[in-house]
Amino acid sequence: MTQRLRLNKNADRRLKAGHLWIYSNEVDIKETPLKNFAAGETALVEASNGKVMAVAYVNPHSLIAARVMSRDPEMRLDRSLFVHRFNQALALRQRLYAQPFYRLIHGEGDLLPGLVIDRFGDVLVVQLNTAGMQALADEIVDALEKVIKPEVIVFRNDTGGRRQEGLEAHVEVVKGTLPDEVVLEENGARFVVPVLNGQKTGWFFDHRVNREWINRNVEGKRVLDVFSYVGGWGVQAAVHGAKEVMCLDSSGPALEQVARNAALNGVQEKVAVSEGDAFEALAALKAEGEEFDVVILDPPAFIKSARISPTASVPMPA
Repeated sequence: MTQRLRLNKNADRRLKAGHLWIYSNEVDIKETPLKNFAAGETALVEASNGKVMAVAYVNPHSLIAARVMSRDPEMRLDRSLFVHRFNQALALRQRLYAQPFYRLIHGEGDLLPGLVIDRFGDVLVVQLNTAGMQALADEIVDALEKVIKPEVIVFRNDTGGRRQEGLEAHVEVVKGTLPDEVVLEENGARFVVPVLNGQKTGWFFDHRVNREWINRNVEGKRVLDVFSYVGGWGVQAAVHGAKEVMCLDSSGPALEQVARNAALNGVQEKVAVSEGDAFEALAALKAEGEEFDVVILDPPAFIKSARISPTASVPMPA
């Protein structure tokens, strides 16, 4: 029998407004103690008056105690639900993109909180970021096989969110054999993507439109790409007419990928790489009198939580 998760008085306002998260301090722990739930367990969410409002999965160890999967209390969290949501997501992406390179599932945006799936043609890279999605891993794989029929499915379950959910980190190929190179096409350029050991899923599809805008403004320019990763910005700039590009990153392997991707697009003569700390390197470039027409900065998250002291600061070059 499915357990019920009761909310405190007036704590259903955000849910009624469309929010999908339920925080631990919104739960009536006297009526429905969180300790009675297993991580990832399905529950019926009810208002303080007992009215059932949604189906969610619960993690008693997280500040986000529950994540809503459906407003229909009769809905079951099973393969059929994922098939339906995947079909909806696929139809939208096929309207937006001519090629099969995109974020197929974007968590709450596709009404599947805790789940991220990036598509690289016949290769899908999946992140199960919550205990609820981890508990449904088999159903997710089955639904993907029905809707997408990919040759390869990779689990990149090594995110910080999993640690916060009390889940172990692991990376594995759960279906098929991963090819030696996974290649995507974006904005007229091709890239080899490190799906097993790169950042996140190996690529940042969320910057596709931003890179497209930059590409329209780099012809004949000298470009500096700081925190370049595998060259998504810099290599595209070279492909779209930049006179010269310097890609700067602290990761040697990432810069090796930059060189590889530059060669893949025939712009290796225009793309140089520099390995080192970004702030030190920027200071050195300034001291040397180097000048660039376009500077691209796409840094990592320096402060990942509001719990970090508000007086914390990031050193900047003079």
